[in-house]
This record gives sequence, structure tokens and C-alpha cells, in this order.
Amino acid sequence: MKKGLLITVILLLCTVTMLPAQRGNGYTDIRTEISGKDTITVVDIVSIPVFRRKIDTRRYAKLIANIKAVYPIAKEAKTTLMDMETYMLNLKTEREQKEYVKLIEQMLKRKYTPILKKMTYSQGKILIKLIDRETSHSSYELVKELRGGFSAFFYQGIARMFGANLKEKYDRYGEDLVLEHLIMLYEAGML
Repeated sequence: MKKGLLITVILLLCTVTMLPAQRGNGYTDIRTEISGKDTITVVDIVSIPVFRRKIDTRRYAKLIANIKAVYPIAKEAKTTLMDMETYMLNLKTEREQKEYVKLIEQMLKRKYTPILKKMTYSQGKILIKLIDRETSHSSYELVKELRGGFSAFFYQGIARMFGANLKEKYDRYGEDLVLEHLIMLYEAGML
């Protein structure tokens, strides 16, 4: 009897260690660790919030989908801005800098206009916050720095007509705490 139980436990452990890590759905990560002569199966389980109302569950799932759609754009904005700042340090005249900014702007318009046109209102609001998170500058500040005060005022006016705010800041410890948590899960490959 004990021998059969031992064999069952060993087979069960072998089966668990052979299971692929389910990073695709983001809920578990299974791995084995060797500690001395012992082999230990470690299962990391991400907590999944359970909501009382179905609408809250749908909103949470929608937020995750929006982050997946928008976060790569914010990361690329950070990279582009850093590359621009580095390159602009090598430009000697203000005219060269303005020409370079226009060239980058045209490239970004070609690349992102189709994507931004398909973006939803909530994705746009999240993108504004994530750009602030990644660059440490609000979208308004970036437009003002690169295009001037009048352009920043103009784009802020358009954004306000649609209920958005380019001056909105990212508050990782307050209002945007859930967003920050989901971004950390996304970066860890668990979403």
C-alpha cells in the first residue's frame, strides 16, 4: 500500500514538473529548483481579483486589454525621446534642431496615425498617463518643448473637447495604483 502511494506521488511530481509554464495566460509559472540533493517544484500563482459584479470583471479585463494595446507605444515613445535628445545634443544650430524635430514628427505621424485613429477614448487616456510615466513629462510638456507653446495650447484644447487632458500626471501611488500593478505584471510577462 505504501509502495503504491509512493509511486503515485512520484508520478504526480514528475507530471507537474513536465507541465509547461503557463505564462501565456499569466496565472501560473511552474519551475523546479534544486536545493542540495532535493528537487523542489515551485509554483508561482498570480492572484486574480474576483469582483462581485460582472461589470467590474469586464472593466478589469478591458483595462488589461487597453494596457496591452497602449503600453508598447508608450515604451517606444520613451525610446524615441531619449534617442532624439541624444542626437539633438550633437546638432549645433537651432535650425538643424527644428529640422530634425520636423523629420521625426513626420516619421511618427506616418507610423502612428493609423494606430491612433483606431484607438479608443479610454486607450487614449491611458496612453497620456503612460507617456508621463515613461518619460517623466506630461504630453503637454513634450509638445510645448518640441513644438512650442501655441501648439501645446492648441492640442490641449482639442484634447479637452474630447474629455482628455494632456497635462494629466501619472500617480503610481494614488489614482493609478491598479494601473501600476498591471504594468508590473505586463513587464513580468504575466498578463
